[in-house]
Amino acid sequence: MVAGLLVAAAAGLWLLHTVQAKTVHGSFDSALAWHSRGQHIFTFLFHGEQAVLRVRISNVAAAVGKDAALYLYQDEEWVRMHGSMEEYSCPERLALAQVTIPLNQTEYNYTLPQIISPVAWYAIYVDKYTCLMSYEDPTSDEITFQVTLLNPDAAGNPFDHFGADESGLHEFFFLLVLVYFVVACIYIQALWQTIKKGGPMHTVLKVLSNALVLQVISALANYLHFSRYAKDGKGAPFIGSLAELCDMASEVQMLYLLLSLCMGWTLSRLKKSQGRPLQWDSTPTSTGIAVVAVVVQVILLVWEQFEDTNHHSYHAHQSLAGLLLIAMKVCLAISLSFGLYQIITVERSTMKRQFYITFAKGCLLWFLCHPCFAAISYLFKDYQREKVITVGVILSQSLSMIILYRLFLSHSLYWEVSSLSSVTLPLTISSGHKSRYYS
Repeated sequence: MVAGLLVAAAAGLWLLHTVQAKTVHGSFDSALAWHSRGQHIFTFLFHGEQAVLRVRISNVAAAVGKDAALYLYQDEEWVRMHGSMEEYSCPERLALAQVTIPLNQTEYNYTLPQIISPVAWYAIYVDKYTCLMSYEDPTSDEITFQVTLLNPDAAGNPFDHFGADESGLHEFFFLLVLVYFVVACIYIQALWQTIKKGGPMHTVLKVLSNALVLQVISALANYLHFSRYAKDGKGAPFIGSLAELCDMASEVQMLYLLLSLCMGWTLSRLKKSQGRPLQWDSTPTSTGIAVVAVVVQVILLVWEQFEDTNHHSYHAHQSLAGLLLIAMKVCLAISLSFGLYQIITVERSTMKRQFYITFAKGCLLWFLCHPCFAAISYLFKDYQREKVITVGVILSQSLSMIILYRLFLSHSLYWEVSSLSSVTLPLTISSGHKSRYYS
């Protein structure tokens, strides 16, 4: 059921994200411009001294006949205009535009005035029918367009397709993929041998590894998307959507893993089970609770993606779905903290108590990093918030996985507290000791 929801979401996300690019193309629609008092064409965060807007159109004769033009607004004027639309007539709204570009030639290059700090610019298409009381267009000639938006690069030349809100993400995902590759070269063989040999935490390690693989695929897909985006301003929408789908699937896997472990251990304690208290004690109750939480999270993730169609795995959470997702993570963190606290307070073994405390740290870091960085992002400017959330959450979740891997592969904790000294663990990462391999 969950897999089906995610697959359906993938198709919808791809369709939505195909229209999101900084090289924008389509057709000017006079009817839409009349209905909305201007057809919205793009929103872009320009910066620097040589930001360029390049417009190419077909059917120049039709555009001239309609007195077609692009009207550009800075963020402040746009927000003020849309905050009180009833106060402005159509001509008054057009008069608020900082820049007007007449569409009377096939190609037009416009260099924006010097922009001291990054600011969002909005563009709408307007023609002579836009402000009429009733729509009357005797011609139906199609006018196609392509708008290319360019910021200055490091050398000051207008070749950078990235807006101020996306600059730096390409380099970040490159470094992330590089780190994943290096770590994989070092640890993948030993980890694979551990999983192949089975053991009491075999299922835990498989689910945790699946979540990690999904994160790696997401990072690689994001890097490929941004690499192509840097060249043409369009990117690879399907690959970008694949990255978001993998992030969603990773979130779902980790939620099911952490919730199942916590609920299994809690229920085992209530039943006074003294057998193997640190194993994945799956029961119908714990499985049912985990599945319900997973389904709710999937619904919220898909809902959020459809509300915010810009290509980002992590959003600023200004939508209702995003806020509900944040609230759900906070509630899960509180609930799991309460369950783990009950286990820790009654545990007599120092080693087992340390195991649960370490697990709690990794668990809480996974659930709370997203809400915390969403809150921290409000200390930054609008165009920096998405980047703060994206970088902060990815690094925090990676750290959470490292904590959990160390815990479940640790010779000093896992081997001792699980009373499994007869079981050989091929990979151990002991706290304060070098890694040791056992055959």
